[in-house]
Amino acid sequence: MKILMVCLGNICRSPLAEGILKQKAIAAGLDWEIESSGTNGYHTGEPPHVLSQKVALLNHIDIGAQRSNRFIAEDFERYDKIYAMAEDVLLSMKIIAKNKFDATKVELLLNELYPGKNIDVPDPWYGEEPGYHEVFNIIDEACEKIIYKYVHATHCK
Repeated sequence: MKILMVCLGNICRSPLAEGILKQKAIAAGLDWEIESSGTNGYHTGEPPHVLSQKVALLNHIDIGAQRSNRFIAEDFERYDKIYAMAEDVLLSMKIIAKNKFDATKVELLLNELYPGKNIDVPDPWYGEEPGYHEVFNIIDEACEKIIYKYVHATHCK
């Protein structure tokens, strides 16, 4: 399974989501390819935000080697599932992908926890460190649900 996590700049939320889901997939024995990207391209090539890295390390996840990538239309062909961190990100994905946009492959991440509620993962960019901890915990819970759903669905077949 190939999964892409997408936010605006690919330096705060989606790198955390990539790191968290990777760790959980490995722990569950799943051979998944998990990556992340951003829709605005402002930070392409940059490492994750220093506070995202700090919070990840405090939770035993090293995301320091990640580099920001720009979301492209062809990502809909490369990935099986794409998670957007927020509705504005999803809208940007539609604009970027144009006719390659595939609604069957994309979901807001928090719809895993709150189906159909379309709740955004808060963007910690403008806040202080506690906001990054909050975002980590929210994403961690959603990623746990993704792993549970997949493992449970596989074992029930």
